[in-house]
Amino acid sequence: MDGSSPATAPFRDARYAPRALEVEQRGDALILRNPMAYSEAVQTVTAPLVRWSVEAPDRVWLAERDGEGWRTVTYTEARARIEALAGGLKALGLGPGKPLLILARNGIDHALIGYAAMSLGAPIAPVSPQYGLAGADLSRLDFAVQRLKPAAVYADDAVAFGGALAAPFLAGLPVIASQNARDSDIPYTDLLEAPPVAPLCRPSDVAKLLLTSGSTGKPKAVVCTHANIALNAAQIEACYADPEPPVLVNSSPWSHSLGANAILHMVLHRGGTLYIDAGQPTPTRFGETLRNLREVATTYHNMVPAGWGLLVGELERDAALAAQFFEKVRVLQYGGASMAQSILDRIQAVAVRTIGERVSFAAGYGATETGPTACNIHWLNARSGMVGLPTPGTAVKLVPTGDKFEIRVKGPQVSPGYLDQPDATRDAFDEDGFYRLGDAARLADPEDPSAGLVFDGRLVENFKLASGTFVAAGALRVAAVSAIGGVVSDALVCGEGHDGVGLMLFVDPTAAARLGDATAVRAAIIEGLERLNATAKGGGKVARALILDGAPDAASGELTDKGYINQALARDRRPVEMQRLFAEAPDDGVMVFL
Repeated sequence: MDGSSPATAPFRDARYAPRALEVEQRGDALILRNPMAYSEAVQTVTAPLVRWSVEAPDRVWLAERDGEGWRTVTYTEARARIEALAGGLKALGLGPGKPLLILARNGIDHALIGYAAMSLGAPIAPVSPQYGLAGADLSRLDFAVQRLKPAAVYADDAVAFGGALAAPFLAGLPVIASQNARDSDIPYTDLLEAPPVAPLCRPSDVAKLLLTSGSTGKPKAVVCTHANIALNAAQIEACYADPEPPVLVNSSPWSHSLGANAILHMVLHRGGTLYIDAGQPTPTRFGETLRNLREVATTYHNMVPAGWGLLVGELERDAALAAQFFEKVRVLQYGGASMAQSILDRIQAVAVRTIGERVSFAAGYGATETGPTACNIHWLNARSGMVGLPTPGTAVKLVPTGDKFEIRVKGPQVSPGYLDQPDATRDAFDEDGFYRLGDAARLADPEDPSAGLVFDGRLVENFKLASGTFVAAGALRVAAVSAIGGVVSDALVCGEGHDGVGLMLFVDPTAAARLGDATAVRAAIIEGLERLNATAKGGGKVARALILDGAPDAASGELTDKGYINQALARDRRPVEMQRLFAEAPDDGVMVFL
C-alpha cells in the first residue's frame, strides 16, 4: 500500500456513468430532473429471465446455503421451473386480480414461485415472516389478509408458519408448502410437474402488493406494476457504465421493496448472481453473514446501517476477512435508515489499509411507493447522509415546508397508488402528480445542485419541545449515534412536550465488551453527547439519556425487516423508561446534560 490516509486515498473505479441534471425553479419549489436516457425495452419482470436463459444459460442466478455448500439454480433451470410452477398456479385459478400471499423467508423456492405467479399476471403479496412465525401477533397478519384478499398461500415451511396457516382468516385458501406440508396442503414439488406455461403478463399488470411499514398508521398495500419494477431496474442500470453482471451476498427481506426490487430483481435484470444470506443485522445472527462473506467475493454490497455497524468491527479485527471482502467490491451501499459518518470512516480506513484505495459509498433513497429507488448516489462518495440525485427519468420537487424542504418524486417507477384506498391514493400525490414521501431534504451545496441532496429527517417524526423548539428527530438520532462513536447501535429520540430532548440508547454489545464494563460504556456515551452538545443548537441538544436493556424487539415490530427502528412503536412500548427519562428527580441511571 502507498501509505495514503483514508481521507486522501484514491477511489477504486466504481464504473459509474456521468452525472446528468436539469434544474428548474417553479414558484417556491425547486425541480431537479435527470434527463439521462435509460432503456424502456423491458417492461415486465419476467422478460430478463427469458433473455438470460438464452444469453447465459449456465450462469447461476440464485444460491442458498445447503449445509456447508450451496444449492444453486441457473438461469435456464430457473426459467424451466418458473414456467412449470406457473402451470400449477394457473390450474389453481391464479391470474390477474388473484394474489398469492407469501409467508416465507428469502430462498430459491420463494423466488421461483413468486416469479411464476407474476408471469401469469397474478400479484404476489410477500408479507414479513414476522407476521406468521411462532410467537407472532397474528392480528397483523389478519389485517394484511383482509387488505390483500389472497387467492392462495405459499409457505416455505408449513410447520414454522403452522399457527398462522391454521388461523381462521386463512381458512379455505389453498396452501402450497415447500417443507413439512400438511395433509391438506399442496406440496411445492407437485406444482413442478404441471404442464409449463410461458409468461402471460403485461406491463400494466400488478406484479406485487407490498405492505408499507405502518410506522404512521395501519399498513397500506402498495400497487407495484410490472412496468414500475422493470423500469426502475433499468433506471438503476443506466447509472452505471458496467456491463459485468453483479455478484451479491444479501439478506434484505423480499417482503420490502429494497430486497425484492432493488436487490433480487436488479440482479435478475442485469444477469447477475445473488447469494441468499440467512443472516440478520443483529449480534446473535450476524455470524451467518460473516460465514458467507468469507466465501464469496462480491462486486457490490448493500446492507442496512445496523449491518455495517456489526461488519466494520469484524473487518478491523480480521485481516483475512477484509482481504476477501475488498477483493472485488466496487460499490458499497446502505439503505433503510441513515448511517453514522463514524462507521463509514472506519470502513474506509480498513479499505485503504487492505487495498490502498477507498471504495465509493452509495445510498439509495425512496419508498415502497417509488420503486423503491427515486434517488441514488451515482458518483464517487465518502460522505454519509447523502441521498444522491434523481435516477434517470426521475424528477424530484423540493417544496418549502417551514424551515425545511419537503421532497416529492415523479417518474415511471412510482406506484399508481394503494389497493382499494382511493382517498389515501389521492392524498399521496400533489397537484402536479408528484408523490409525497413525508421526508425533508436539502442541497448539499446551495450553490451547486449537482452536488446532491442530503436527507434532512422524516417530517412525520419531528416534534416540538414544551418551549416550541423544533426537534428534527431523524437528524438528531444520526448525529447522536455518530458522536458516541460506535458504542451504541441506535437511539430512540424522545421529548415531545417536555423541556428538553431525551435519548433511549441501545448499546452495541461488541463495543461494550471491548470497553470492558458498564462504567466505561457510560463514560463513552457521556463524552460523545457532551461533544455533540458543544456544537449543537436548540432542538439539536440532548438533555438526558438512558441506556436500555437488550435490543429492539423484532417480533413486536420494533425492529423492521430492513433493520431500522420504528421509533413511535418502540417509544410507546417503554412507558416506564420514558417516565424515568423525564422524571422531575431522575435516578442515577439517567445521564443529565443540561
